[in-house]
Amino acid sequence: MAEIDDISVAAIILGGGKGTRLYPLTKERSKPAVPFGGRYRIVDIPISNCINSGYKKIYLVTQFNSASLHLHISNSYNFDRFSGGFVEILAAEQTLEHSGWYEGTADAVRKNFIHFKSQKPTHYIILSGDQLYRMDLRKFMEQHLQSKADITIAATAVNRKDASGFGIMKIDAKRRISEFLEKPAKDMNIDDWKIPVNTRGDLPPEKEYLASMGIYIFNAPVMEELLNNNTYTDFGKEIIPLAIKSKQINSYIFNGYWEDIGTIESFYNATLALTDINPPFNFYDEKGPIYTRMRNLPPSKLNEAELKNTMAAEGCVITRAKINHSVIGIRSVIESGSELEGVITMGSDFYESYFEKQEKIKKGIPLMGIGKNCKIAKTIIDKNSAIGNNCRINVDGNKYEDGDHGLFFVSDGIVVIRKGVIIPDGTVI
Repeated sequence: MAEIDDISVAAIILGGGKGTRLYPLTKERSKPAVPFGGRYRIVDIPISNCINSGYKKIYLVTQFNSASLHLHISNSYNFDRFSGGFVEILAAEQTLEHSGWYEGTADAVRKNFIHFKSQKPTHYIILSGDQLYRMDLRKFMEQHLQSKADITIAATAVNRKDASGFGIMKIDAKRRISEFLEKPAKDMNIDDWKIPVNTRGDLPPEKEYLASMGIYIFNAPVMEELLNNNTYTDFGKEIIPLAIKSKQINSYIFNGYWEDIGTIESFYNATLALTDINPPFNFYDEKGPIYTRMRNLPPSKLNEAELKNTMAAEGCVITRAKINHSVIGIRSVIESGSELEGVITMGSDFYESYFEKQEKIKKGIPLMGIGKNCKIAKTIIDKNSAIGNNCRINVDGNKYEDGDHGLFFVSDGIVVIRKGVIIPDGTVI
């Protein structure tokens, strides 16, 4: 059996597709590039898990709206020349062998083997670019090596209701996977798929089924064999069910916090959960920091402001505002008399200069940020937006159908103010 220090690991982070469920946050950026937690991007989570686990050869595979992601990665992850580490973006490209887009998760990996093989990896770790969790990938790898498996799938326990949204696995007493079922129908009887008693450990009793997290370890020769001998395009739907027939596939049961933040509602709830006294995802861990771009911004300035259960990133200026249960992004400006409840602001990419402000004031155009005497609730405000004075957003009981409403978008009762939008003074939404 290979020792963990004798292996070479290539980490592959899958950037996902068009991100339609996170629209309009993905209108001009890919899912991994969506701002999160005031100062981070979603992609910082899996990259940081890799770095903290000692795996620093990281590839990020993407094809949609990748410019913002490229800029973030190039400004954030520069390893020193002696570490051998890197974070490299692999966008879809035309070659003599293939000319199309990535057609799925497995297809994206297959088309980039030429890049991966240059590192001579013994193992591949496949990660998703839009999940919120902390995992010691080294422990994941240790179990994989000890079990002598060809493939190990990270799994989380779920209840029957949630099981219909995942790939469900049937395992034996040694955690070996014997069957894999992609998103079983809600009325389907899957009692035979319950987690064996002797493998449950301290899992919650109501969570009886094992769901794939979309996180895999492959022995390198096994993955190359599986992908090169067919045209299947998806790991969960095709490659894993195929591999079960001929390979030893084990499960790694992860009992920590894990959240798929691929929808507006899940993104909103996961972000605001960061403001809890004991948040399920903790950024304040010195042993496992979440890395991101170093911006050298000044500390946030609070001028007689009242903040409760709120996170405020660096570079903000908040004046005589009342803010509760909210996450305030970098360089956010919030003027006096405004009240925010359950609001996520993604902040701004730059400060407006004195002259820019004066020109806008002359023309009656709202300045970037949130103006005076605004009341805003249950809202996501994307970057570089300007909300005028005396605006009311999602506080008057107005009901909107889910979808596009011009200056804003609605999903599950959450209002999303688009990136760079100007909301005139006195607007009521």
